[in-house]
Amino acid sequence: MDDFPEGVVRDYPLSRLTTIRTGGPAELFARAGSLAQLEWLLRWANRRGIEVGVVGSGSNLLVADAGVRGLIVKLDRDLSTIEFDGARIRCGAGARLPAVATKAAQAGLTGIEFGVNIPGTVGGAIRMNANAYGGELARVLEWADVVGPEGRRRLTPAELGFSYRRSNLRPGEIVARASFTLEPSASEPVRRTLADMRSRRRAAQPSGIKTFGSTFKNPLDCRAGDRTAGQLLDAAGCRGLQVGGACFSHKHANFIENRGDATTADVVALMEEGRRRVKERFGIELEPEVQALGPVELPRARVDA
Repeated sequence: MDDFPEGVVRDYPLSRLTTIRTGGPAELFARAGSLAQLEWLLRWANRRGIEVGVVGSGSNLLVADAGVRGLIVKLDRDLSTIEFDGARIRCGAGARLPAVATKAAQAGLTGIEFGVNIPGTVGGAIRMNANAYGGELARVLEWADVVGPEGRRRLTPAELGFSYRRSNLRPGEIVARASFTLEPSASEPVRRTLADMRSRRRAAQPSGIKTFGSTFKNPLDCRAGDRTAGQLLDAAGCRGLQVGGACFSHKHANFIENRGDATTADVVALMEEGRRRVKERFGIELEPEVQALGPVELPRARVDA
């Protein structure tokens, strides 16, 4: 593994690429600035039996303290652009979704306003089927170019198999580009909608702290009623609960904050305790929304035989 392509480096500190700032290094790391470069990197890794992962804005990501084996790729340059074609926005998967929503509003296009409150990249949003404030990615996504070891595929929303916070993309497959089809609108009303969504987010969620966003998915269990994961955690006494350097936010109980010296192990232990309390009080098993890179044992629901 010494014949690295140009741009591939060893032991890259991934914590600097995540918003919660925990975790160890990537064994191998590279930035891909074009489709051709991304395809080449994935073919190279596949020939050598090297596992491949991707990091976007790091806003929904927890990296193992021991680091991550294999090659971690970050998209930039051509794969982070935002371009217009009439009512379509075509962008690299490394583009941040809030920037896409803002540029759409400036261009007088509506349909993707919800993206202003999803602090991740286009690629991460597609992989996780990220929706917010009533907006749905599948309604406006036209196609996504997905690159894997076997090459590139252009997939529609139906082919991506969207379900709640999920797609059918496999490990090692990376969203490279996407096209969104929007509707023309007067620019000012769309801008007002964005301002309102930003205001609602600031009022409800913590800002200016090291966190990865929502910790658990809102439960579909009928026992939850209309209560969100944050409301269940709050009712179970988790607001402000701390393990090591990790703490459930005082402002929103479904956000975990790095108070300065948290490890990923601290975060996982806090998740386990919050999940245990909700299960004990309400009988509901919360499912993590955060994604993991490396050997991180996130709490999962038990499957009864």
